[in-house]
Amino acid sequence: METVFSKIIEGTIPAHKVYENERILAFYDIEPAAPVHVLIIPKKFIASMNEVTPEDLPLIAEIHSVAQQLARELGIAESGYRLINNCGPDSGQAVPHLHYHLLGGTKLGALVGNSASHA
Repeated sequence: METVFSKIIEGTIPAHKVYENERILAFYDIEPAAPVHVLIIPKKFIASMNEVTPEDLPLIAEIHSVAQQLARELGIAESGYRLINNCGPDSGQAVPHLHYHLLGGTKLGALVGNSASHA
């Protein structure tokens, strides 16, 4: 399936890349929701978290490892960051290609279930 992300992967749409290997690409979001807002995507097409198979789990683990690395490199690991995966239209997933948002660089607002009583 062709998406804006597949076009970024193939290089027909430019992106400000911060990480790339043969399986994963990370680049700055063009409409940032925080001072640091990076998208991390697998190069393999997976429409959403609902389509992740057991064979994809090493790739998902690698994405999380890349997120940790980027948080350190971008100076947000110590102060804190958010790693978000939206799944499906009601969640706000706008591009049907699995992706994670790495957000930080400011105090982020509370989310549902983000209080001490839910810890």
